[in-house]
This record gives sequence, structure tokens and C-alpha cells, in this order.
Amino acid sequence: MSMVEQAFAIINRQDFIPEDLREQASLDMPLPIGFGQTNSQPSTVQSMLEWLDPQPGQKVLDVGSGSGWTTALLATIVGPEGRVFAVEKVPELVQIGKDNCEAAGVRNVQFFHASDEHGLSKYAPYDRILVSAAAQTLSKALLSQLRVNGKLVVPVQNDILEITKLTDHDYEVVTHPGYVFVPLV
Repeated sequence: MSMVEQAFAIINRQDFIPEDLREQASLDMPLPIGFGQTNSQPSTVQSMLEWLDPQPGQKVLDVGSGSGWTTALLATIVGPEGRVFAVEKVPELVQIGKDNCEAAGVRNVQFFHASDEHGLSKYAPYDRILVSAAAQTLSKALLSQLRVNGKLVVPVQNDILEITKLTDHDYEVVTHPGYVFVPLV
């Protein structure tokens, strides 16, 4: 069982969606969490985390953390020696994500209300960056916050890009086409 599969076994999606939708938590579909945002489809989240390949002890940035589900999954994978920095634009979701992670016993995370900056440069560089909403173009700011040999997984329009930073100016990009996400706000 991969580390991602183990995290899915430990962190219950049901605990990260609105109470009136909890009976749908096992369905492989996005579910609304309010404020025009969604809790992403589990198979998509699993693929993105497998491509991201987070490791124990790493420092991870979770952009568009929503209800905190991906944050909790990442925190479980990186373990107590790792850290997850969760950034969310919607203030109410920052609090919801924080409350959900606390209720799930996830302690190695910090939540931040997103500013106009893409990402969270204050704590960069990151070993891994996960973005859970679609941007129109790839953010150079996020690339600059990534450590050399780090990975960024980001939806851009209808593709998910898996980017490995080889040097400060060289990247390897793998494109996974055919996805739909809420827009990055």
C-alpha cells in the first residue's frame, strides 16, 4: 500500500465535507463545501498526490486548501517530522479547514489566509507544492517558491501539470490532460 493509500485509509473524507452531504462522501465526485468551492473528486486527489510524491519529513505548501482534506492527507504522509502550510483565499474556509484538521487530530499544519501573492513565500522553499484549483497560466511565483528537486502539481486550465524543478531555471514538465477544477481565486 502506497503512502497515499495509507493516508486515504486514515483520513476520512466525510469529516471534511458539510454535514448534509456526508452520506455522499464515498462517491467519486467533487462535493460542494460552500463559497463556490468544492472538495475534489477522490480519484483526482489520489492521482495528484501520487504525482506529487510527498515524503516523510518534507515541507509542503497546499494552495487552495478548502475544507482541509488535502491538507490532512498531506500532513499524514509527511508525518510528525514534516510540515504543511495551507493557504486559502476564502476566510471562512481557512477556519473550517483549521477546525476540520484539529478535529481529525492533525497537528503538523498551519493555515493562512491567502494574500494577493501566489503561494506563501515567507516560508519558502518547499519540497512539494500542491494546488487544488485551476489557474489560467502557470504561476512563476509558485515555481520560485519550490526547492531544487522539488515537485509542483498544479491544474492549469484543463490539464494537471506535474513539474519537477531540476535547477533554478530548468524544469521537467509532465502534462496530465482532461481535468476540470474550480478556478483559482
